[in-house]
Amino acid sequence: MIKRALALTVALLLVWMMFDMLINWNAPKDLSGVAREYVEKEPHQLGAVNVVTAIVVTYRGFDTLGEVTVLFLAATGVAVLLSRRKKEPKPGKKKYRPASEFLNTGTHLLSPFIVMFGAYIFLNGHLSPGGGFQGGAVIASGVLFLFLVFPNFKLNHLALNWLESTAGASYVLVGILGLLLAAGFLDNRFLPLGHYGALLSAGAIPVIYTFIGLKVGTELSGILENLKN
Repeated sequence: MIKRALALTVALLLVWMMFDMLINWNAPKDLSGVAREYVEKEPHQLGAVNVVTAIVVTYRGFDTLGEVTVLFLAATGVAVLLSRRKKEPKPGKKKYRPASEFLNTGTHLLSPFIVMFGAYIFLNGHLSPGGGFQGGAVIASGVLFLFLVFPNFKLNHLALNWLESTAGASYVLVGILGLLLAAGFLDNRFLPLGHYGALLSAGAIPVIYTFIGLKVGTELSGILENLKN
């Protein structure tokens, strides 16, 4: 009884706090100083239609590198923790019920399009909402689809590890080259801006998002396989 009363009290307090914030909230009419600088100068400096992409990948590129590192550490932690469980003797091999013909056919038809759609998201991250993390997550969802329908499906770990390592190292290398050759991405001597709104535009941003999308997709796929096993 006491636990229920406490939980109800906490819930009511949260509702009151949110209600008070909604009642007293006023939408800002003007952008702040930093936000105004981003919106006004980004099209000329970086040439990305998606301003959020420009901020995340260039102005705050070290933050994105940190996020990718955190995801890598999480994937490594999952692999280490679950590897102990794999070493324990198993009474017998698990027998999975085969998926229906409908799921088999749907998986064969949809999986390539899911992966292609994930690649489309990070290749067009500088033009539309999306980017490397979103595209990588979509690719991993296609791999999850395969795991659910084909329980014995296994990834090629050699290719997976090579792709993940190459994508991560390439991301760091592009950043270093941008600093050495162009004093940062803002000079755009490293890669040309191209035509605003075109696929081959925004300098190094599409290249960076491609590496991020491949790295995120491979890491999330590895986590899913470790959880499956």
